[in-house]
Amino acid sequence: MAELERHKRGGIYFEDFQIGAVIEHRLTRTVTQMDNMLFSNMTLNPQPLHIDAHFCATETEWGKPLMNSLFTLGLMIGISVNDTTVGTTIGNLGMTDVTFPAPLFEGDTVNCTTEIAAKRESRSRPDAGIVEFLHKAYKQDGTLVAQCRRQAFMRKRPAPATIAV
Repeated sequence: MAELERHKRGGIYFEDFQIGAVIEHRLTRTVTQMDNMLFSNMTLNPQPLHIDAHFCATETEWGKPLMNSLFTLGLMIGISVNDTTVGTTIGNLGMTDVTFPAPLFEGDTVNCTTEIAAKRESRSRPDAGIVEFLHKAYKQDGTLVAQCRRQAFMRKRPAPATIAV
């Protein structure tokens, strides 16, 4: 992607997203047992598949706890924010086609990409548009562990200020 005039916080304005462009995000994150425990407990999810090592070792095919899939989804989108929407998004409109094709475990390191899948002008607000992102998360060996389509309501670039004389 060519150098853009970004929002002061770093986000890209609606006009500057190019359909088909793929952004390889710079941030990566190694996930931990603490991430899994905190997230599962904060969201009141008692699923032993995420928080009980003995259960996982004796009663699952994985032999160890899986990372909570909603944590993985949030991490994937969070990693994308600095490179795409910080300061320029009005809000998320939805997420579709969410899949987790392979497991993610404690100690795996996540890296992500975002493809600009589509965009259109807002029908109700002339200062905004809708961008559809295709986010993908991979672990260190290149295995795809999560993906989703996210629709975000994005700001257009502000009009230049005019000086009255």
